[in-house]
Amino acid sequence: MLFIIQQEWYRGIGDKLPSLSIEMEVFCYKKEDRMMEGYQKYKRQYFLPPEPCMDWAGKEYIEKAPQWCSVDLRDGNQALIIPMSLDEKIEFFQLLVEVGFKEIEIGFPAASQTEFEFLRKLIDEDLIPEDVTVQVLTQAREHIIRRTFEAVKGAKNAVIHLYNSTSLAQREQVFKKSKEEILNIAVEGAKLLKKLTEEDGGNYRFEYSPESFTGTEVEYALEVCNAVLDIWQPTADNKVIINLPVTVEMSMPHIYAQQIEYMCKHMNYRENVIVSLHPHNDRGCGVADTEMGILAGADRIEGTLFGNGERTGNVDIITLAMNMYAMGIDPELNFTDMPHIVEVYERCTRMQVHMRQPYAGQLVFAAFSGSHQDAIAKGMHYRDAQDPDHWTVPYLPIDPRDVGRVYETDVIRINSQSGKGGIGYMLEEYYGYDLPSDMREQVGYYMKDVSDHEHKELLPNEINDLFQKEYMNVNAPYALNDYHFVRQGDIVTVTMNITYEGKTQFITATGNGRLDAVSNALRDNMNLTFDILDYKEHALSKGSSSRAVSYVKIIDCRKKNQWGVGLHDDIIASSVQALFSAINRAVAQRREAEKEAEA
Repeated sequence: MLFIIQQEWYRGIGDKLPSLSIEMEVFCYKKEDRMMEGYQKYKRQYFLPPEPCMDWAGKEYIEKAPQWCSVDLRDGNQALIIPMSLDEKIEFFQLLVEVGFKEIEIGFPAASQTEFEFLRKLIDEDLIPEDVTVQVLTQAREHIIRRTFEAVKGAKNAVIHLYNSTSLAQREQVFKKSKEEILNIAVEGAKLLKKLTEEDGGNYRFEYSPESFTGTEVEYALEVCNAVLDIWQPTADNKVIINLPVTVEMSMPHIYAQQIEYMCKHMNYRENVIVSLHPHNDRGCGVADTEMGILAGADRIEGTLFGNGERTGNVDIITLAMNMYAMGIDPELNFTDMPHIVEVYERCTRMQVHMRQPYAGQLVFAAFSGSHQDAIAKGMHYRDAQDPDHWTVPYLPIDPRDVGRVYETDVIRINSQSGKGGIGYMLEEYYGYDLPSDMREQVGYYMKDVSDHEHKELLPNEINDLFQKEYMNVNAPYALNDYHFVRQGDIVTVTMNITYEGKTQFITATGNGRLDAVSNALRDNMNLTFDILDYKEHALSKGSSSRAVSYVKIIDCRKKNQWGVGLHDDIIASSVQALFSAINRAVAQRREAEKEAEA
C-alpha cells in the first residue's frame, strides 16, 4: 500500500525554516498486499459437454500416428517479426516435404499478395509433389472465398479451409450476432465452396473450423459443424475435415479431451469425417491437449515445427511425433537429421530453437551431473552387453543417434558438476582409455577442479590434453632414458639409464618380475618409498591398434594414492612408463605440499 505523508521538519530545523515541508512516499507492504488480486476478474470461459465423455481416459497410449498438416507457412510465418521471403518460403516448403508432410498449409492467399504469389509459383512451376496436398485458408466471406479459388486454381490436390468464429465472446463482443446468424455465415460459406468447386472442376477437398471452438458451447459447435456437413455431404471417397481448434487455451487438457470426444460421438457422417485438431499453447499445454485429443478420437493434427506461431505458438509437431516415437510408435515423419532441420528453421524464420527444446535443443541429451553421467555410461555398457535391440538407457528417453546427434558431443558434457563416470566414459569413447574404476575417480576430481577454476566446460580434446599432460609418460623429475632386462629362472634383473635433476646414472636391481625389478631399483638407488597397489593394461582401441596403454597405482611416502599412465608401442615399455609417471606425480605433489607448508 502507498501512503503519502506530509511531515514538517522537526523543531530544530523547522524553527529556522518554518515554511519548509516535504512529501515522503512510503511503501508499506503487508503479506496480503503482495499477493496478486487480479485473479478475481477472471471466470471460466469454456464449456463442458452436456454428458460425461471420459472414454479417452481408459486408453494407455496413442496407437498410431495421426494425419499431419504443417501450418508453418501460415501460422508460423505470420507470427514472425520479419515474414519469410518468397525464396525462404520455397526452401521451407521443400524442408517440410523432406520431413514427410503430406498436407501443408500455404497460407491466406486472399489476404496477402505474397502468399498469393507463393502459391501460384508452387502450382505454375510444378513444385508440389504428386502425393502432397496444399491447404489454403479463407474466411466465410464471399469475396475472400472467390479470391482463394483464383489462387488455388490448377492445384492437383488442395484443401480449401473455411472458418468463422463461433465463440460466445466473439458473438457478443465482436460480431454482435445471434447463434442463428453465425451459423448462417458458416452455411453460406460452405454452399459457396461447393458451388465454386463444381464450376471450377478442381480436385478440392473441404475443411471447416469453428474458430475459437474452446470458447464455444459444445452443443452449439456441434450444431454448426453438422449444418456444414449437411451441405457438403461427405462420402467415403470424398471425406471432409472438421477442424476443432484450440484458438486460445482456456481449460485444462482433460476438458478439451471431453469436448473432442463429445464431438466425435455426435457428429453427422462421422465415418466420412476427418476430425482435426489445431491447438495453440497459451497455457503451455498444447502438446497435452493434442495427445488427449487424439485419445478422444481425433484423426488429424495441424501444427508447426518447434511450436512456432502467434502468441505462445501452435502445438509443436516435432515434440508430438517424437513422443510417439519414444513409445515405439512410427510417427510417419522423418526427423533423422534434426540438426539440419534446426539450421533451416532458424535461418528462414530468424527464430531460435531453445537449448532445452525437447528432442531438438543443443542440450537436451547433455548430462553434466556426475550421477547422471555415471548412470548413462553404465546404461550404455549394459545395452551393448545385455540388450542391444532395445533402448532403456537412464536419462535418455531416445537414442540421440536416431535424430542425428552423437554421443561424443551431445551426451556427456564435462564441467565442474561432472563426475568420474562421465569423464571416464568420454576418455574411453573418444580415445580408447579404459581407466580402472579407482583411477576414474581421481581423474574425475582433477578435471572438475580444472573446470571449476577456469569457469568453463571442458571439450573432449581439452580433456585428452589434460589427461596426457597430467598422467601420461610423465618424465620429470625422474626421466627413463633406457632399460634392459635379463631373466634367470623366476628372477628378473633390470639395468636402467635414468636422469634425475640433470644427472644421468645407471641403476640396477632384481625382482620377481619386470615391474618389481624396476620398483626395487628405484627404491634401492634413488631413496624412494612407494608400493604398487594396482596395475592394468590393454591395447588402445582408438587410433593405432598397435599401441599399448598401462595404468599403475602406487601409495607414496605420504600414504597418498597416485596413478600414472604409460603409452608405448611395447607393452613392457608402457608399464614401466606408467610406474615412472605415478612416481613423478607423487614427487611433484609432495614438493608442492612442502612449498605450501613453508609459505
